[in-house]
Amino acid sequence: MENRNSMTDTSKRKKLSDNVKSSIFLSPAWILLLVFFLTPMVLTIIFSFTNLALTGAQAQNLRFIGFDNFIKMFNDVNLYNSIAKTLIFVLFSAILGQCFLGFLIAFLMKGKNATFRRIIGIAVIAAWVTPEVVVAFSWVAFLGDSGTLNSIITSISDIEAIAFLFEYPMVSVVVANIWRGTAFSMMAFQTALDDIPVEVEEAAIMDGATRWKIVWNITIPMVKGTITTNLMLVTLQTLGVFTLIYTMTGGGPGNDTMTLPVYMYQQAFVSYQLGYGTAISLIILTIGAIFSILYMKFLKVKV
Repeated sequence: MENRNSMTDTSKRKKLSDNVKSSIFLSPAWILLLVFFLTPMVLTIIFSFTNLALTGAQAQNLRFIGFDNFIKMFNDVNLYNSIAKTLIFVLFSAILGQCFLGFLIAFLMKGKNATFRRIIGIAVIAAWVTPEVVVAFSWVAFLGDSGTLNSIITSISDIEAIAFLFEYPMVSVVVANIWRGTAFSMMAFQTALDDIPVEVEEAAIMDGATRWKIVWNITIPMVKGTITTNLMLVTLQTLGVFTLIYTMTGGGPGNDTMTLPVYMYQQAFVSYQLGYGTAISLIILTIGAIFSILYMKFLKVKV
C-alpha cells in the first residue's frame, strides 16, 4: 500500500514538473501573444469608448464618453455605405474569387506533370509574394487611362480609352485582389487534394460515377475542413485590405470603393478622430467573427 502511494506521489510530482517545464518553454509565445495581440485588442476596445483625437482640445483632454462613438456610427450614412462596399468586396474578391479560383487551379493541376505544376505554381505565387503596394501600382499602370490595357484596346479597335479606375472602380480592386491573393488558396487546396487517396476516386469511376459526382460527393466532402479554414483566413485577410484599395482608388471615386478599413483610416488619421476610428475597427472585427461562425455552421466543421 505504501509502495502504491509512493508511486502515485512520484507520478504526480513528475506530471507537475512536466507542466512547469512546458509552461517555461511556452512562456515566450505567451508573452508575444499578450504584447502584440491581446494588449492592442484591449486598448482598441478601451479607446473606442473615449474621445481620443490626434489634434485639438480633445487630444489634450482624453475622457470616457460611453457609447457616443457607437451612437454616432449608427447615425452615420457613410458607415452603412462602407459596410455594403466591404461585403461586396469580400463576396466577390474572397469567396467567389480567391477561394473558387484557387480550388479550380489546384483541381486542374492535380495529377499533372511535375514541371507543369511547378511553372504554374511559380506564376501564381509570384503575385502573392509581391508587396501589396507594388501590386496596386502595377494595376494602376495596367488599368489607367494611358495604361497597358487601354493601349491594347485602342490599337486593335476604334473604341476610345476606358477609364477603368473611374467607371469600374470596384471591379478593378476586386480583380487586383483576386490576382494577388489566389495563390494562398491554391496552395492550401493543392495540399488537401493531393492527400485524397487515388483508390477512392478510382473506385467511384469503376462504379460509374461521373467526374462532377466525384467532385461533389467525394472531393469536396474530403477537403471540407480545408475549405472552411481557407474561407475564414481569406475572408479575414480581405476584410483588412487597405493598401491595395487606397493606392488604386483612395476609396473613390466618391465613396464607390470606401470599404471599412479605408473609412476607418480617414476618420482616424485624416479627420484625426482616433476614438471614432477604433470604434469602426470593432465593426470589422464583428463582421469577421460573424463570417467565421457562419462558415463553421453551414459547413458543419467542429473546432
